[in-house]
Amino acid sequence: MCIRKKTRKIKIGNIFIGGDAPVSVQSMCNTDTRDVEATVKQIKELIQAGCEIVRVAVPDMEAAKSLGKIKEQINIPLVADIHFSAEFAMEAVKQGVDKLRINPGNIGSEEKVAMLAEACNKKGIPIRIGVNAGSLEKDILEKYNGKATSEGMVESAMRHIKILEDNNFFDIIVSLKASDIERTVEAYKLLSEKVNYPLHLGITEAGTSFRGAIMSAIGLGIILYEGLGDTIRVSLTANPVEEIRVAWEILKSLGLRKKGILVTSCPTCGRTEIDLIKLAQDVENALEGMEKDIKVSVMGCVVNGPGEAKEADLAIVGGKGVGLIMKKGEILKKVDEKELLREFLKEVKNF
Repeated sequence: MCIRKKTRKIKIGNIFIGGDAPVSVQSMCNTDTRDVEATVKQIKELIQAGCEIVRVAVPDMEAAKSLGKIKEQINIPLVADIHFSAEFAMEAVKQGVDKLRINPGNIGSEEKVAMLAEACNKKGIPIRIGVNAGSLEKDILEKYNGKATSEGMVESAMRHIKILEDNNFFDIIVSLKASDIERTVEAYKLLSEKVNYPLHLGITEAGTSFRGAIMSAIGLGIILYEGLGDTIRVSLTANPVEEIRVAWEILKSLGLRKKGILVTSCPTCGRTEIDLIKLAQDVENALEGMEKDIKVSVMGCVVNGPGEAKEADLAIVGGKGVGLIMKKGEILKKVDEKELLREFLKEVKNF
């Protein structure tokens, strides 16, 4: 088990992040926020996949004024992502969003920041400071010889944090995202030594479904294993629903969250005498979305199969055109390969 650092506990809508709250899963819509119907439709798809916090872009005042209509049709916290405009942020607060994603240093004058901080304090709306390596302040880049270093990212975060703290605002979440794992991991470690605010984890511009999932699993996995991180967003150039699936697998693999059935399967080799690849994929597809807190294994042969099966609640151990179905390490039945999936799913449903 990962021993998590206990950060400040902050309420976002109907959930908490930080403190003893579980690491939450979030994503961001890729719809036009002004299109309320399309945005709500996508949010509901994300909720179905397991999304717990959702963020939408607010590029103009029309989008800001659409937030209330979106919020009233969903049941998870809604976050407004805003850049360079205190006016859009104030409208988002008026519309009743559950969190803002801003950088207070770039949304206007000190007076506007003070006004926004006061409004958020009154309504209990937290603010996430989002630092990206690709958009650091010019003076910080110059300080580090034109490079967006992890130290520079932390310096930027501390600058924005101070602005809010100076305005008596402390419901702060922070993210430090780079497009590479090394800088991201180092930045989160450095910041964690300086503040106790909840950390929103992510590898930005991670890539398409395949590469992005690998980058995110490695980067977020390292940080989470170190005990850091209170909420995560997997960034993929793909349908946002895929982000949720990957995020949950990361958390489940680290033992940080439980959701649905955990499926393990062995790699193929020359000893395998059943169609293991198809069987494992069919099992995974059939069990997707099933809310049972159990572990199942699909093993291809008798070398490692029986041993692995003992660690699973239910398991298949392949033979020559047949398979053993095992429960808690004990053999239940021997089944022909053609009937194996059907018989195994019966046992899962009855478990």
